[in-house]
Amino acid sequence: MVTTSIPQAEQRVLLQNISWQFFESLLVELGDNRSSRLSYHQGNLEIMTPLWEHENPNRKIEAMIIAFVDELNFNIEMGGSVTLKRSERNAAKEPDSCYYIQNEARVRGITKLDLTQTPPPDLAVEINITSSSLNQFDIYADLGVAELWRYDGEQIKFYQLQNGEYIECDRSPTFPTLSPTKVDEFLAQCQTLGVTAAVRQFREWVRNQ
Repeated sequence: MVTTSIPQAEQRVLLQNISWQFFESLLVELGDNRSSRLSYHQGNLEIMTPLWEHENPNRKIEAMIIAFVDELNFNIEMGGSVTLKRSERNAAKEPDSCYYIQNEARVRGITKLDLTQTPPPDLAVEINITSSSLNQFDIYADLGVAELWRYDGEQIKFYQLQNGEYIECDRSPTFPTLSPTKVDEFLAQCQTLGVTAAVRQFREWVRNQ
């Protein structure tokens, strides 16, 4: 069965009864030079193609994260939409963005990410302007991503993985001074001031914390 939706922000196709072996072969056939992102869980495969309303806030949030870690003198490794997969869990995800911060040193210099050899990203960002057919929380939990940010086009929420479930939190576990409200404020300033000016103001706010 194939279900297709064509919203303004994302194009999604859901394929059911897909084996892990087929999913692995599809990854090889599709290669890395593509805009689509794949989510796989327990035999269900969703193929999502991001459009402007999806990808634009993703890049703005990344600009904010980079400014934040730069001001705090943190090391960071950016994973982008790398394929995260754990075959024993029948789970795989290509996040909108992901980052290594606490575990940056453990992936520094690697040329291929393998979750059997390295930890999962410390932080993943998920943009869901429209509803996914798959439970994104379940996938990320099976992958073991410690912190998840989800943006729905209006507001962002922070979640922390605790005992296999994501619990909403009012501060980022990775960046304790940062709240979802501050991220929403930054995104709003990007709309009125432009990204460069908003990043400049955000840097000043970080310095004053």
